[in-house]
Amino acid sequence: MTSSALDVSARRASASLERLGTETAFTVLARANELERRGVDVIHLEIGEPDFATPQHVCDAAAEAIRAGHTHYCASAGLPELREAAAERLSSTRGLAITPANVLVATGAKPFLFFGILATCDPGDEVVYPDPGFPIYESAIRWAGATPVPLPLRDERDFAFDVGELEERLTPRTKLVILNSPHNPTGGVVGRSDLEAAAELIARTSAWVLSDEVYSAMQYDGDFASIASCPGMLERTIVLDGLSKTYAMTGWRCGFAAVPDALVDPIVRFFVNSTSCVPPFVQLAGVAALRGPDDDVRAMLAEFAARRSLVVDGLNSLPGVTCRMPRGAFYAFPNVAGTGFDADELALRLLEEAGVATLAGSAFGAVGRDHLRLSYANSRAKLSEAIHRIASFLAASRP
Repeated sequence: MTSSALDVSARRASASLERLGTETAFTVLARANELERRGVDVIHLEIGEPDFATPQHVCDAAAEAIRAGHTHYCASAGLPELREAAAERLSSTRGLAITPANVLVATGAKPFLFFGILATCDPGDEVVYPDPGFPIYESAIRWAGATPVPLPLRDERDFAFDVGELEERLTPRTKLVILNSPHNPTGGVVGRSDLEAAAELIARTSAWVLSDEVYSAMQYDGDFASIASCPGMLERTIVLDGLSKTYAMTGWRCGFAAVPDALVDPIVRFFVNSTSCVPPFVQLAGVAALRGPDDDVRAMLAEFAARRSLVVDGLNSLPGVTCRMPRGAFYAFPNVAGTGFDADELALRLLEEAGVATLAGSAFGAVGRDHLRLSYANSRAKLSEAIHRIASFLAASRP
């Protein structure tokens, strides 16, 4: 064997990549786009982003900022203007007193998930997280070398966790508890009483909390509640929010979080070592979003509420399908076990044979294995057509 051949055989990617997961939504989106290039008509219910335009006043603020020259580096922690606006929004919507010094700005919400886990967890630590849940939770936990401890979210509780099951999972090794409400993929919401009970349990431990609240402005019934507002929780909780979902700004990549004192510098150092900063013109657009009129936000939520009813009623009319009414976000999470299909197979065949792109619930954890996730961030006409196509497929293809 030549030295060249030896060199090639030695060049391998890091073994740690085997612990790093992915997000199936983008894989399915890629396949759906490929089918569309072949002329297939695909209805997209797989990707989790609002199908609305970013509000015009936000776009105008970004354009003005670019013209004014806000196109260079800025502080990795974020512009003071956005940190102040985000602190005001987080404080007013959570009933808290959050200072701008504790607010950080990142390229979307994911850096806070990833870097929050890396900043708090060592190999061997345990992290409690929702199952089903956003797949990046488990991916980042495993990458950090920590042990994922899934907390089941079940149909019969409208996908809110059972406080007793949370208590069973808290141990001396628990370093972090991840909560998400309103919830992706189920649309479930954790009520204030459950959050208060969870806070009492977590307070007995030394665990941090990462509260993923990126859908906080998309709750249809009742008032939004954050665990950070429970006594003693703010100083141990990363309160995560952002612009992507609320203002239809997914491609702008701008998230923010209230971060406990002890974690501010570590997380900023992650930013310095990776993304440097969020473009300042994007941040100034974020200021316009947070401090400007919310008419577009209210209109979007009203439309989502109408679509929610259409989709849930349609799904529940299908043989073998049951679907809980989501209380937040823009996802339905129907149980399809009664159809006789394995959910993974059903998701694949709906895309390939019916032109309806959905996600299998198993992509979000073992507890979701009998479900599909459908995003109703699409027009009512397309949603009605999707239900019709699914009905036709089930009628023609029952196993």
